[in-house]
Amino acid sequence: MVLGNRTNLAEAGVKGGDTTRQQADAFAANLMPLIRQLQASGTRTVRAIATELNARGVRTARGGVWHPTTVHNLLTKSS
Repeated sequence: MVLGNRTNLAEAGVKGGDTTRQQADAFAANLMPLIRQLQASGTRTVRAIATELNARGVRTARGGVWHPTTVHNLLTKSS
């Protein structure tokens, strides 16, 4: 027995991927002013930025804590 509608699976996957990318871009755009402010005040390494974001209670897009890799990915995406 097969459950669900498999007729538009590929199309639904593309739409879901597009939506995820748009949400990630919007999250990054909203956070970049704070990141730039931190960089301007001397917090330049990805480790220091992650530490500062966590200290301020800023959560990642999925509600987690910041790691240097997460900050690096955000900066790479936004440049």
